[in-house]
Amino acid sequence: MIVHSDRGSQFRSKKYRCLLRNHKLTGSMGRVGACGDNAAMESFFSLLQKNDTRRWRTREELRLAIVTWIETKYHRKRRQRGLGKLTPVEFETIYTAATAA
Repeated sequence: MIVHSDRGSQFRSKKYRCLLRNHKLTGSMGRVGACGDNAAMESFFSLLQKNDTRRWRTREELRLAIVTWIETKYHRKRRQRGLGKLTPVEFETIYTAATAA
């Protein structure tokens, strides 16, 4: 699992990196000065957090809940302006049919 963090010395400290390693996590930071690097993911994670605020007993339960949410809600019901107000599934179906022809 990757932990995305803001830039800062505290996220590169030996103690913090050791904590991540002990919990089998990987730290990730974007490039300095590239504020758009994480914008799409921040937006996605914001939606995810607003849609389910339960606590999970295991990582596996959390992983299954995230996959279920993505496949049943995000990809099938949420229309996106960047895709011409289509859902990702609708867009992919149209795109796949157009490239196959």
